[in-house]
Amino acid sequence: MTAAPQSRRFEVLDVDLDGAVALPPDPAGVVLFAHGLGGSGHDERDVLAARELNNVGIATVMVDLLTPAEQRIDAATAEFRFDAAFLGVRVIALADLLAAERETSGLPGGVLGSHSGAAAALIAAAARPQWVRAVASRGGRPELAGEFLQLARAPTLLVVGEYDHPLRELNEEAADRIAGPNRVAVVPGAGHLFDEPGAAAMAAELTRDFFRVLLQAREQAHSR
Repeated sequence: MTAAPQSRRFEVLDVDLDGAVALPPDPAGVVLFAHGLGGSGHDERDVLAARELNNVGIATVMVDLLTPAEQRIDAATAEFRFDAAFLGVRVIALADLLAAERETSGLPGGVLGSHSGAAAALIAAAARPQWVRAVASRGGRPELAGEFLQLARAPTLLVVGEYDHPLRELNEEAADRIAGPNRVAVVPGAGHLFDEPGAAAMAAELTRDFFRVLLQAREQAHSR
């Protein structure tokens, strides 16, 4: 199943956020992408992951969590990129929007985060457990969620590169604090950016399989 992404603007919390939505026929679930550096739609690794999810019948929503003005400020000051609470509130607002919209209402939701977007995803999981059924992180900073880790009960997958030793250690420590079932998946031969041959594809396949099992299983249980 393939779905061409359609550009759209999301109005949440009195700001306009740019994004793209891909809706395969009769989707089993929807995954919201949360990129801690703002521009998810321009990240090739996110585009690859979204395509893999669309191919197994899962809708994807890629949104720039920062406005263009905020991205310019962050590029100069790094003011927003480590502010997990700020990003988490926006992910929560987007989750509420998707839960209410006709095309995605009733679908089990998941969040795929990278960088501090992983922490934002876990904050949203703690705040909206009925919508966030699964969380995946790719090269993320889940530990930035702080005490929210102890409230995040959604199944969680933390994907890290084999040679990204500092981040791997942070993810393993965060995994010990996450309330829900979780595991750390290591991509062999990969560094922090997953830019080695085949690394990004393997990370995308790991997140695809994770969401496919959890979201489709929840959808099938709901339909019985």
